[in-house]
Amino acid sequence: MTTNLDLFEKAKKVIPGGVNSPVRAFGRVGGTPRFITKGLGPYIYDTDGKKYIDHVLSWGPMILGHCHKKVVEAIKTQAGKGMSFGAPTELETAMAEVICSAFKSIEQIRFVNSGTEATMSAIRLARAYTERDVTVKFEGCYHGHVDSLLSKAGSGALTFAIPDTPGVPQGIASTTAVLRYNDIKEFEEFMDLHGHAVAAVIVEPVAGNMGVVPPKEGFLSSLREKTTAHGTLLIFDEVITGFRFCFGGVQDMYHVTPDITCLGKIIGGGMPVGAFGGRREIMSLLAPEGPVYQAGTLSGNPIAMASGIATLEVLREDRPYKALDEMMGMFTRGVQDAARQKGIPVIINRVGSMASLFFNGSSVEDLDTVMKSDGNRYAKFFHSMLDQGVYLAPSPFEALFISTAHTTDVINRSIEAARHSLTMLRS
Repeated sequence: MTTNLDLFEKAKKVIPGGVNSPVRAFGRVGGTPRFITKGLGPYIYDTDGKKYIDHVLSWGPMILGHCHKKVVEAIKTQAGKGMSFGAPTELETAMAEVICSAFKSIEQIRFVNSGTEATMSAIRLARAYTERDVTVKFEGCYHGHVDSLLSKAGSGALTFAIPDTPGVPQGIASTTAVLRYNDIKEFEEFMDLHGHAVAAVIVEPVAGNMGVVPPKEGFLSSLREKTTAHGTLLIFDEVITGFRFCFGGVQDMYHVTPDITCLGKIIGGGMPVGAFGGRREIMSLLAPEGPVYQAGTLSGNPIAMASGIATLEVLREDRPYKALDEMMGMFTRGVQDAARQKGIPVIINRVGSMASLFFNGSSVEDLDTVMKSDGNRYAKFFHSMLDQGVYLAPSPFEALFISTAHTTDVINRSIEAARHSLTMLRS
């Protein structure tokens, strides 16, 4: 029988690192990646035939679980009609209408193929609209592998960024300023000095790519107030959070309205898709209506649209958010109680059905405190959970999710596995 290790060794011969996205290589936790053969409900199955409770859910989009009947039927129906046309379809308009009705900030929307394309295009549009070049981002927030956003903070406070990877020219990185997430004072000081040159401030309103880090009270409203004062556009990257906590996004929860919103993940129901949208006066700058070029042969792909519409229809009709919140609360309380009983310092950050577990004795509210967590302890915990059939994020710096398919029995099994794993860590 072909094993996970066999497939990983084979993949490394023809794919750099054996994976098509770095976190999949298990580099942060060690060991052999699991090669998944299928998913059903809250479960995934690997090539060794082992079944896992899935708390990654393709990094969030499988909010209805794997192979939800309505979503699969929508995909099958559209596949029988055609998979790609490079021409408009009614499905694009139907999807746009659903999203525009859900998000108060979005009057018009443009579909792309990924979250990276969405943020890249949103930044370009903001620069054109404001006729400025500088972008502000925050440490620990990931907005896709866009050159200008793959930057890290410079050597001092209120300085511009330096490249975070080879292949990004200094000149491009220098158009980005990287500030501390949740640091209101630093942001306001920066904008007072440089706001006249800033085209856009982009943020994950609930950070999910350094693990889950909620915004401090007043942080998002400060972003809104200062960007408005300086004529800067505020971009919310809701690629992970859009439709995850409520039907109107994080912006609806915190009552802060951005100028541009980037979406992805859930709006494709598991298919590759992204989008960015905002006020009509901003979006009208996009070609062919305006001068800002943006295009994609597969943008608005009919299968992705059909899958996404089916997913959003279920979310709109069932409104499962209260149940999802309660179920994730049950899971995190169970793990937290077990850790307390074992005397193991664990901080769990949670917003709705999205959470992260940090082996850290103090609060986690920015990248500095995230990095104080014990990554080696997380790796041991991860592999113990994996051995017991629970698939967590293969990195201490990512989010955990649940879906509507995760029942009370499933959550209890994850809690029991965590209890055993924490016992193992104490020994």
